[in-house]
Amino acid sequence: MRTSEQIAVRIAGPDDAEHVTRLLLLWRDWWGRDWPEAETWARGVERLLREERTEFLLATVGDQAPSAVAVLRYRHSLWQDALDCWLEDMYVEERSRRMGVGERLLAAALERAQGLGCRRVELDVNETNEAARGLYEKLGFSSFSPELGGSNLLMRHYFERR
Repeated sequence: MRTSEQIAVRIAGPDDAEHVTRLLLLWRDWWGRDWPEAETWARGVERLLREERTEFLLATVGDQAPSAVAVLRYRHSLWQDALDCWLEDMYVEERSRRMGVGERLLAAALERAQGLGCRRVELDVNETNEAARGLYEKLGFSSFSPELGGSNLLMRHYFERR
């Protein structure tokens, strides 16, 4: 078991595209999907690494290759009159689970967002993903909106893939 002092988190740079793509493909596979294709993910990662309002955080345990990734997307919120951060995806490889990597990565994402002036960080999590839900709740995430008196729901509308 490693300690949290051996977990390093950093913002990915252009040279990290391969690490980011590998981890996001593992995330896709974890969900049992085989799409989008690996080449599509690689092109998307390359593109997003150049975008000003997107960041990838990578977590590394000791001197190993990065084993966790978080995708942060920023946008201006009219409701908050500040930046919002959308934690689009977060994945920790099996070999690094139950070592504090996910918690350290999530804490770093929150620190990064707050440091950039964000007033809120939002994410979606599937209700069956109990481990992720537990981690998010541990660090203060909730679907309950006190000012509205109920839980917020993420709703989607999909267009047919072409």
